[in-house]
Amino acid sequence: MSDQTNHPRIAFIGCGNMGASLIGGLVTSGYPANRITAADPDPEKRTVMVNRHGIAAYDDNATACAGAAAVVLAVKPQVLRETLQPLAARLRGSDTVIISVAAGIDSAAIDRWLGGNAAVVRAMPNTPALIGAGATGLFANDQVSSRQKQLADTIMQAGGLTLWLTDESLIDAVTAISGSGPAYFFFFIEALEHAGIELGLTAEQARQLALQTAFGAARMAHESDVDAAALRERVTSPGGTTEQALKQLSDGGLENLIQQAATAARDRARELAATLGGES
Repeated sequence: MSDQTNHPRIAFIGCGNMGASLIGGLVTSGYPANRITAADPDPEKRTVMVNRHGIAAYDDNATACAGAAAVVLAVKPQVLRETLQPLAARLRGSDTVIISVAAGIDSAAIDRWLGGNAAVVRAMPNTPALIGAGATGLFANDQVSSRQKQLADTIMQAGGLTLWLTDESLIDAVTAISGSGPAYFFFFIEALEHAGIELGLTAEQARQLALQTAFGAARMAHESDVDAAALRERVTSPGGTTEQALKQLSDGGLENLIQQAATAARDRARELAATLGGES
């Protein structure tokens, strides 16, 4: 089979953190660098991509997209429309799948800006994708073929776990749980550090203990054959220190606060979608 069949050409528009991390992940996993192109207005970012990963990088989006089987839109949501519209004539009617990682813009808006009948995949990754430990929710519109869906999956797996959704509205739930989720954990780590300092530890001691505890707990949960509730019960001895700490968290309404936080994030995602992806 030809290299074109085994490794379709992939173009990235935008070489910021997410675009760069996906490119790096693809090359590291063995995807040929000569089958990847990128475009970015920043010459420094283009130089980094060329020198670090051996791909071709351009200052012109249309040049980068030429002959691509997949175009990854790794630009800010606010500039997505102006980025896409000059490419509409080139991409209309092509066999190219459009993969957008721009938050808050639904597939219908992207399809509309491209003139209709476009194969669009929406992706909601999170920042741990920068180190290959991310989680990405994906939705494909009706124009996406099984082959295109597989290519999109290959690209986004370069950043970590992929999870496909059949209902696009659930992308907002993904945004609330995994998209914004790393910040929740960073906040908890920060609070645990502060608590350690208040209890007499040095800032560095509190930091090391909080980070390693978060890492160890996450790894245990990830590798365990039981759920988080069972793991929690295993380390909570009746009448012990952990039970007393968890009682304070429960009495303080932590679970309800987390639900409220996730709901607020989902609702904000919906608001952004209505604003950024509107007809005007």
